[in-house]
Amino acid sequence: MIDISESVMQFLLAFIVVIPLVGAVAALLPAPPGLKGTSPDQAVLRHGVTVTGAILVAAIVLAAGFDHDHPSKMQATTDISWIPALDVRIHLGIDGISLPLLVLTALLTFLCALYSYFKPPTGPSPKAFVALLLVLESGTLATFAVLDLLLFFLAFEMVLIPMYFLIARWGGAQRQAAAWKFILYTLLGSVVMLLGLLLIGLKSGTFDMVALATDNGRGLTSSVQVIAVLAIGIGLAVKTPMWPLHSWLPDAHTAAPTVGSVLLAGVLLKMGTYGFVRILLPITPDGMHTFAPYLAAFAVVGIIYGSLACLALVRPGSQGDLKRLIAYSSVGHMGFVLLGIASMTPTGVNGALFANIAHGLITGLLFFLVGAVKDRYGTADLDTLSGATGAALYGRAPRLGGLLAFSAVASLGLPGLAGFWGEMLALFGSFDPADGLSRPAFLTFMSIAAFGTLLTAAYMLMVVRRVCMGEKREEPQLADVQTYEFAAWTPLVALTVLAGLWPAALLGLTDPAVQKLLAGGKS
Repeated sequence: MIDISESVMQFLLAFIVVIPLVGAVAALLPAPPGLKGTSPDQAVLRHGVTVTGAILVAAIVLAAGFDHDHPSKMQATTDISWIPALDVRIHLGIDGISLPLLVLTALLTFLCALYSYFKPPTGPSPKAFVALLLVLESGTLATFAVLDLLLFFLAFEMVLIPMYFLIARWGGAQRQAAAWKFILYTLLGSVVMLLGLLLIGLKSGTFDMVALATDNGRGLTSSVQVIAVLAIGIGLAVKTPMWPLHSWLPDAHTAAPTVGSVLLAGVLLKMGTYGFVRILLPITPDGMHTFAPYLAAFAVVGIIYGSLACLALVRPGSQGDLKRLIAYSSVGHMGFVLLGIASMTPTGVNGALFANIAHGLITGLLFFLVGAVKDRYGTADLDTLSGATGAALYGRAPRLGGLLAFSAVASLGLPGLAGFWGEMLALFGSFDPADGLSRPAFLTFMSIAAFGTLLTAAYMLMVVRRVCMGEKREEPQLADVQTYEFAAWTPLVALTVLAGLWPAALLGLTDPAVQKLLAGGKS
């Protein structure tokens, strides 16, 4: 790629994590007179686009300067003592596992800010909206960049408050109840997770994630590892979300504004699965080994449950909500990610990381599109959309209908698009799990998950048939894809195709880092 000095790389990573917070503070200040444009509201929304755009550019430069020949090595590292008494350090760094998630977060947040500039969400002051969006971005980026367990916890928690307010203040019907459910579930999971993280730090004598990963659990007894995996795993599973801890997700997605749903599905869910890969797999391998079959079992139940819930919602007469259906589909898709992690093999974990990125791109696009459909029809109710007042999107808004069909077939895992590779590799990982795991059990899990792919295809094709197709009626044309929508959605379409046709671009980054992680820090 391009040759950038280590000090510049360090600056870029620190810039990416800190500048959204500075931007959030600036968003709350009065706009300078010359920058107000037609109104202060427009100025603050433009500020959001500018800051998130600067973060995206910095993330792309960081990716360009990343040493792609050594993706398993921690790069752009900063290590400064912060709380000496607890040996807590401001330790930042990226490798082939965290870099794609960092870039995905920067991209999706920028696209959400751009979309909001042209279509501001209905609700209170845009100042607060932009500030919350930037705090959310900072917390998510920090989660993928920090290498200290306590800093990881702080970053992990930092996203809860902005997402709560985005749902509660700018959401739709039932938003207060959905926001409360979201915050209570995730906070309760986080309390248990903190106990597990403290247990690891106190028993091993360090909170440094790199040192702990290199030690590979040798400094922790098996019983400590089992307790730590149970405690931390619950907190991560709530955020993922794993069945049966998922019930906050459909309500949150249904009530959230469009950009809230995009960021919740595209970025926040990845924080849970990233924690499994970055913390539990390398630091507590014996504990993960104990719980891997149970994690896989919950994962495949989630795959089937999510698919059956979607089939129930898409059935005519069920008054299913399209946003709710996509939320339930996320439970199934994240089940494949957890299944890949539970196999504890390089193939399965690479599949999980690939599926993470694919889900962020495809489901982010789906929520953008459903938001656009809801804006045009005034509802996301499937019976209304396919009834007398709707359907036949192909005829009324052909580009919108075509994009919805594209994202639906990408979501069901069509070969040649991003959704295919992650699920296939997760299934391959289950076919031949790590030594010591029951192969007959994992072959059973693989078979059930493979059946889940058929159910996914069934409900996604039913969505396309009910919303996009239909008899041509004498009804007014709907506004088709607008220029700003085209600008916000095109990168997601292009990357979905690119990742599907050239998976090596992503797997080349993740595979060496995963091999090193599973080998206990040894390349």
